[in-house]
Amino acid sequence: MSDFKKAPDDVKADHTLDARGLSCPMPLLRTKKEIDKIQSGEVLEVLGTDPGSRNDLPGWATRAGHEWLGEKEDEGFIHFYIRKK
Repeated sequence: MSDFKKAPDDVKADHTLDARGLSCPMPLLRTKKEIDKIQSGEVLEVLGTDPGSRNDLPGWATRAGHEWLGEKEDEGFIHFYIRKK
């Protein structure tokens, strides 16, 4: 088990961005673009396979003032959750 923040079991995404198969820095760049499209308070789920996203996304979300809800591992990819400020 990793030491990354686990998302709550009951987290519900309002929008999903599929960044599976993309390498750094594309998952982060796509996330920045996608979060601009959603409303404040909504949750963006990012699906990713790039291990670097485990550091990039929470760091960026915090610096940008969004709420980092955590991640959930799935078979072959990770779900990341960010609540827009």
